[in-house]
Amino acid sequence: MDKIRILLADDHTLIRSGIATLLQSIKDFSVVGEAEDGEDAVHKTGELRPDVIVIDLSMPKLSGIEATKIIKKRYPETNVLVLTMHENEEYVYQILKSGASGYVLKSAGRDELAAAIRAAAKGENYFSPKISQLMAEGYVKRVEKGPSDSPKGDVLLTRREREILALVANGLTNQQIAEQLFISPRTVDTHRTNIMQKLDIHDLANLVHYAIEHGIIKGGEGLTPSKP
Repeated sequence: MDKIRILLADDHTLIRSGIATLLQSIKDFSVVGEAEDGEDAVHKTGELRPDVIVIDLSMPKLSGIEATKIIKKRYPETNVLVLTMHENEEYVYQILKSGASGYVLKSAGRDELAAAIRAAAKGENYFSPKISQLMAEGYVKRVEKGPSDSPKGDVLLTRREREILALVANGLTNQQIAEQLFISPRTVDTHRTNIMQKLDIHDLANLVHYAIEHGIIKGGEGLTPSKP
């Protein structure tokens, strides 16, 4: 039986080594490499072509979300599984937009992690029970809110506001958006405040939902920014 070839990406050496040791003890797994940051993960994916990358969200140089976007674009045959400590619905939706196959918490046991990797290797989705519950609760809240309470149509947004909303939904900071659009961080913050007021949305998770539902971001890609 062919083993599932795994690349581990985590900036904490002890955690990465511990996970590698655990996975190597499972007969149908083979850890073919380790990466210490997002850029290293992208490079080693191209070099090693693993079946599954087990990647953390918080890493230097490139975050797990940014690295996943690049990996799935360049190497679509490689599946990505997030292994993180963050129990956050916003992160779940962002990483799914990036093309990841699953989201597992670092509190998971050996059997759960193994099941998640096997599912990812088949191109199937896997979520830790807590994450599945979080997503279900978020869905129920949005349904209960109903169309009458939903944000106003995106026709109220200017082109610049739509550009900034796309970048915000893709996880960029005000400073990163300012650099990309050639404007000041203060101007970005003003636009961001206006967007939230127009849409009556006051948290990032629901901004992401809105951007997806209204076609402002598709497949992890926002609008192409234009210079002012």
